[in-house]
Amino acid sequence: MAGIPERFSAFRVHNDSDGYRSGIEEISLDDLNEGDVTIEVAFSSINYKDALAATGKGKILRRYPLCGGIDVAGTVVESESDDYAPGDPVLVTGSGLSEVRDGGYSHYQRLDSKSVVPLPEGLSLREAMALGTAGFTAALSLYRMEALGQSPDQGPIVITGATGGVGSLAINILTRAGYDVHAITGKVSEFDYLEGLGATQCLSRHDLYWGQKPLETARWAGCIDNVGDEMLSGLTRVIKPFGNIASCGLAGGISLQTTVMPFIIRGVSLIGISSSNCPYPVRKEIWQRLADDWKPPKLEEIANKEVRLEDMGDTFDTMMRGGALGRTVVKVGNG
Repeated sequence: MAGIPERFSAFRVHNDSDGYRSGIEEISLDDLNEGDVTIEVAFSSINYKDALAATGKGKILRRYPLCGGIDVAGTVVESESDDYAPGDPVLVTGSGLSEVRDGGYSHYQRLDSKSVVPLPEGLSLREAMALGTAGFTAALSLYRMEALGQSPDQGPIVITGATGGVGSLAINILTRAGYDVHAITGKVSEFDYLEGLGATQCLSRHDLYWGQKPLETARWAGCIDNVGDEMLSGLTRVIKPFGNIASCGLAGGISLQTTVMPFIIRGVSLIGISSSNCPYPVRKEIWQRLADDWKPPKLEEIANKEVRLEDMGDTFDTMMRGGALGRTVVKVGNG
């Protein structure tokens, strides 16, 4: 197979009679899933789900062994699809990567063309992975909120888990889209960072008190929530009439304690954000917007760390401790 080495490096996750383990190993194309598009990988990224999968602290993978990495960007080297040709720059986020299919932590990858997105003009391969699933999730949240009528003139949008990848990008994307953005975080030391991304007000999650009534004083016109559990429960009580809550994370837990009152009295909408399963036409549209009018102006400041494939371990550990700030890009090849 011309141009593709017989063996190449990949970050592989195993779970068998020898236990759960992950690390760099040498593999071949035959070790990968079947796919009608083969790419040379340039970049990937590290998301919370990647840290869970790599450390075994979350049940992310549904088959083993697999290459980790739910994001990938690179250049087509072989294609059996009429839609792609060698030399085409492409990306994939979610779509079963590092769950049921090999992911982006490999120098070469075989992909299903039905999930491959052409790299839009206005984005480099590295920028696509600086955004990755986190940026896509933030943009999908705004896309679905606006589909239900959200607009800047309704008032401020609050972002929880604000210093993480989704939170940081959401602040910058919404600011560019004309919204007044507030941020909630447990990292008071990072208020300056969040204000630099566009947040006009920063609040410590340690100082929040939602009250116990089914409806409390409405404070925000909408929310992108990365936390879940008590945070999301409280937010349902303080969103203004006909505001929207995009639920896209569970860093704080999976529970939700609320009543129907916010939904039938104030007309609040709770929107589930599933970036992995997003329909392909919507996926392409959102990536086009991320390359254009929703491209975060502070993207390079948010993607503040770059590591090689073999040096991801410290980032996984930091993320599992809740110490991540912004986004980490993984440089896999020579993109």
